[in-house]
Parts: sequence; structure tokens; C-alpha cells
Amino acid sequence: MPTAPAQNSSTNQNSHSMLTRGKAGISKPKHYNYVCQLPSSPLLSSLLVMKEPKGFKSAAKSPEWLAAMEDELRALTHNQTWELVPRPSATNVVGSKWVFWIKYHSDGSIDRFKELLVAKGYTQLYGLDFNDTFSPVVRASTVRIVLSIAISRG
Repeated sequence: MPTAPAQNSSTNQNSHSMLTRGKAGISKPKHYNYVCQLPSSPLLSSLLVMKEPKGFKSAAKSPEWLAAMEDELRALTHNQTWELVPRPSATNVVGSKWVFWIKYHSDGSIDRFKELLVAKGYTQLYGLDFNDTFSPVVRASTVRIVLSIAISRG
């Protein structure tokens, strides 16, 4: 019976070493959410960073946020997803509030001022309107169902 030749551990190694990102000196780009960095003055650099407003009153002081809110209201009205109506008497009205944030480019510069008008669902009353859902966004499954019904009916 022939015996298998003895294998030397040094002949089993690959002759090509794997080149990894670390060995090649390549690293992932770092993404910072800042507009300007001044290492000599941390106080000054913290003042130059654009802050997101926490509410309507602070956002209304900035022309950028006012323009963004006007664009959002214009889009809601154009898409017929929101309209201002008189308040009915003796009913619980679910209010709304603005949510603000800043979108950045990969280099850290400001892309756009983004805001949403959202419903305050926590003001609903149990037993009266607690099971009602308020959402300004259409789910993809709803769009697919409506399209399939429209296609099936011709």
C-alpha cells in the first residue's frame, strides 16, 4: 500500500499575501456633522455650528426654517393631504407639531433644512378616538393594493 508523501508546512502557505485595507493604508472617510472646525477656539466653533430648533418659536426666527416650513405646507396642500378647517365644537382635536432637522452632505456641508408636520397622537382619548390612526405618509402596501384593485377593475 503506497504511503502519502509527507507535506512540509512551509509548502502549504500561499505565496500571495492578502492585502487588507489596513495594510494598504486605506481608511473609511470620516463624516462629521459640523460646518466649520476651528481648533484654536472651541467656543467660537461651537457658536458657528447650525443647531436644529426644538420648536416652532425658535424656528420662526430663522429665514431658512421659515422657507422650509412654507415648502412643506405648500407640498401638503398641493398633494391634498392637509387642509386647515374650522375647529368643530365638542370634539377632541388632535393637534400637530413641527419636527426639524438638518440634512448634511458627505463633506459636512448643509444639504437642506428638513421638517415634518406630525400629529400629536398622545392627545387622543381612550374609547373616543383612541383607535384612529393619523399619519401623513402612505405605506407602500396601501399603494400596491389600490393599484391592484384599479387594474383588476379596468
